[in-house]
Amino acid sequence: MSDATASQTVSTRERFRSYFFALGMLPVLVLLAIGFHALTGKFITVSNLSIVMQQASINIVLAAGMTFVILTGGIDLSVGSTLAAAAMCAVVASFWPLGGIVGVLAGLFAGLVFGLANGAFVAGMGLPPFIVTLGSLTAVRGIARLLGNDTTVFNSDLPFEAIGNGSLLGVPWLAIIALAVVVASWFVLKRTILGTWIYAVGGNVEAARLTGIKVSLVLLFVYAVSGVLAGLGGVMSAARLYAANGLQLGQGYELDAIAAVILGGTSLVGGVGSIWGTLIGALIIAVLSNGLILSGVSDIWQFIIKGLVIIAAVALDRYRLKGTSNT
Repeated sequence: MSDATASQTVSTRERFRSYFFALGMLPVLVLLAIGFHALTGKFITVSNLSIVMQQASINIVLAAGMTFVILTGGIDLSVGSTLAAAAMCAVVASFWPLGGIVGVLAGLFAGLVFGLANGAFVAGMGLPPFIVTLGSLTAVRGIARLLGNDTTVFNSDLPFEAIGNGSLLGVPWLAIIALAVVVASWFVLKRTILGTWIYAVGGNVEAARLTGIKVSLVLLFVYAVSGVLAGLGGVMSAARLYAANGLQLGQGYELDAIAAVILGGTSLVGGVGSIWGTLIGALIIAVLSNGLILSGVSDIWQFIIKGLVIIAAVALDRYRLKGTSNT
C-alpha cells in the first residue's frame, strides 16, 4: 500500500469518527423507528408516539440525574429504589391536608435525602460510588417497603394525578416535565461554572483539586441532583399509577438509565458527554421497548435484547475512548 493510499485510508477513518461523534446515536434512533413501523405499520402514529413519550419520560428524568454522576466518573445504582421510596412518600403524603403540593414535595425531599446520603459517603468518606450506591439500592428498597407496610398504597383521588395522566395542547405533562429537566440540566452543565467543575472532576480529579475546585462539594451536588431527579421520577410514577409499591416499582430502572447515558455518548470514566445525547439514548430505550411489544416479542426476549443493548453501549464507550486516545 502506497503512502498516499494509507494516508487516504486514515483520513477516511478519522472522518468517519468525526461523523460518529457529531451524530451520536441519532441515526440509530431514526432507523429503529422506521424499522419498527415497517414491521408493524403502527409505530409512527400520533397515539403510539404519545405512548412512547410517556414511557420515555421517567427514564429521561432518571438518566439526566445519572448523567451528572457519570460525568464525574461515578455511578448511582440506587435510583430505582429511590424512585420507589419517593413514590411511596408522595402517595402517603397525598392523604394529608393540601395533599397535592405536600405529596410532590415529600417525594422530592425523599429523593434529596437519599441522594445527599450517597454523596456524603462518596465525597465525605471517599468510599467507592459503586459500593455505596449498591448498598443504597438494597437499603432504600427496604425503606420503601417499610413506608407502605410492604403493600401497594393506592389513592384513587390522588390530587396530583394530572402530572401522570394530563396533557397540555395534546403533549403529555410527563413529556413536558422530562424536556424541562433536560433543558435545565443542559443549562447547568454548559452555561454555569458548576458545570465546568463537573466536567473537570470527571476528566482528572487530582488536577481539578489542584486548581482549587472543591471536589467534595461537586460530588455531593451531583449525587443530590441524581436523588432529587429520582424523587421526581417517583412522583411521576405515582401520578401515573395512582399508587406506589415498595417491592416492585422502579426495579431495573437504574439499568435503563445507565444504558441511556452511555448510549448517549457519556463516558463511564467521566469527563465526556452531553445531556442531549442522554435524551437520544433514553428515546432509543423507549422505542426499543415499545417496538418489541408491538412486534409481539415476549418479555423474556425483551430482557435479553435490553441486556445486549447495555453491552453494546459499553462497547461503544470503549470505541469512543479509543478514538479519543488516537487523536
